[in-house]
Amino acid sequence: MTHAFIVDYRKRSTTAGQEVSVPVTVVEVPPLRAVGARVYRRGPYGQQVTAEAWKGTDHPALLRRMPAHAESSPEALEQFKAAPGDEVRLILHTQPEHVYAVGEKVGRLFEVRVAGEKIEERKAFALERLGTELSVDQLAKEGEFVDVLGVTKGFGFQGHIQRWGVKLQPRKNSKHRRMIGTLGPHNPSFVSYRIPQAGQQGYHRRTQFNLRVLKVVPDPRTDPITPAGGFPNYGEVRSGCLILHGSLPGPAKRLIRLRSPMRRRVGSVEKVDLRYLSVRSKQGT
Repeated sequence: MTHAFIVDYRKRSTTAGQEVSVPVTVVEVPPLRAVGARVYRRGPYGQQVTAEAWKGTDHPALLRRMPAHAESSPEALEQFKAAPGDEVRLILHTQPEHVYAVGEKVGRLFEVRVAGEKIEERKAFALERLGTELSVDQLAKEGEFVDVLGVTKGFGFQGHIQRWGVKLQPRKNSKHRRMIGTLGPHNPSFVSYRIPQAGQQGYHRRTQFNLRVLKVVPDPRTDPITPAGGFPNYGEVRSGCLILHGSLPGPAKRLIRLRSPMRRRVGSVEKVDLRYLSVRSKQGT
């Protein structure tokens, strides 16, 4: 994370139209490769694959995840276009060799739904993207919102006080101080989930809704983003990146997923006036 000076775009804010300092997160977004596409049809037993197409599965990072898949023939592509279905998904994989700070060598494989009105248009879009890369500037534009899906920092098994922040027991308590005073009433005769108890803290999947994209940087070499000495616990940003207003769940090197916002805010998309982005050292050097 770092900070930036922007002109406050929030119309109902007390500082609307004024220059304010805000916390921002730099998210490195290397290009994804589309290697497959699938058509799904909803049935009484869930969704079933009715057709699929593959192309370009010989990437070194993907070969560590799965064996190479034979490229679809022209006949298979025609069957893909004519297959019945209700949903189209692209099969993408990450390219960890583009991320200098993360030591991964195995690509992550996942599916992304293709949106659109007509199913034929979605199939054509998926076939057009097969074997190509999807860059960061195709994901979102400056001023738009995105949702971020990630896994929070894990703290293991923690007690009542650390996990929920309840008060300590009085000094004269005869048994334990760092626990709650009661498990609830006698009736109903079970412990409710509302009672603070010890358990797993952190390492939960969470979704951050409606984060504003302040800036899209396709190439950090022409537009420097990394502060002097690198980001703490991360290093240097070398691939395309997004600058988001606010913070994200999880540690610096954990994989996150971005998607179009599910809870759209009322109002038109506007480009943010970014005046200054801090690239000073975060280590005091």
